[in-house]
Amino acid sequence: MKTIFVKPTDTERKWYVIDAADQRLGRVAVEAARLLRGKHKPEFAPHQEIGDYVVIVNADKVTVTGRKATQKMYYRHSGYLGSLRSESFQKMLKRRPEYPLEHAVRGMLPKNRLGRKLFTNLKVYAGAEHPHTAQQPEVYTIPPVKES
Repeated sequence: MKTIFVKPTDTERKWYVIDAADQRLGRVAVEAARLLRGKHKPEFAPHQEIGDYVVIVNADKVTVTGRKATQKMYYRHSGYLGSLRSESFQKMLKRRPEYPLEHAVRGMLPKNRLGRKLFTNLKVYAGAEHPHTAQQPEVYTIPPVKES
């Protein structure tokens, strides 16, 4: 089986806008990571950057289920003894509304050079306005959950 190499000039890279208002955090992150990697394209190759650009708006209105708003914690550590800081989802959403979505999408991308490059194609905004109207992004609707 031959390895497929798609030239960057041969693939068309689109811009998508995802409205995160009243959507679940994980569902938005899954779809954004899928679009960023290019898994929706027939010429997908896991070692190439052929994905699209994703703009997420209304990040401050994203929701989580159950008691995750108070129980889901975000941690950071400066490297010094006793400097582990934790913050709940609610507080993080008030302080940095873009961070929970960025953190979730980053966790779904590869942990290497390619993943870091793909993450630069993600733009997250707290409000409904974004400065990428010149790229004429398409509105992407998240498919509903299939009940079994």
